[in-house]
Amino acid sequence: MNPEKAFGIILRKYRGMVSLSQEELAYQSNLDRTYISLLERGLRRPTLNTIIVISRCLNKKSSEIVQEVEQLLNEHHTGEDAN
Repeated sequence: MNPEKAFGIILRKYRGMVSLSQEELAYQSNLDRTYISLLERGLRRPTLNTIIVISRCLNKKSSEIVQEVEQLLNEHHTGEDAN
């Protein structure tokens, strides 16, 4: 798993937890809805500014989101080693 895919998984998780559609998140973050979709599918690499803006809209600290991405990557990496 790459960092973009991990970020997308975490983004979708938190967006769902606050019951925002991609369109609503896009509006609140001043980003395009298609960009949110690309991020969630792991097809775009978010900038630091994007992570900060999205985190605020999700009522999370950007450091928490980055930490979860790292945890997911570590879990996936550990799982690959076991195979």
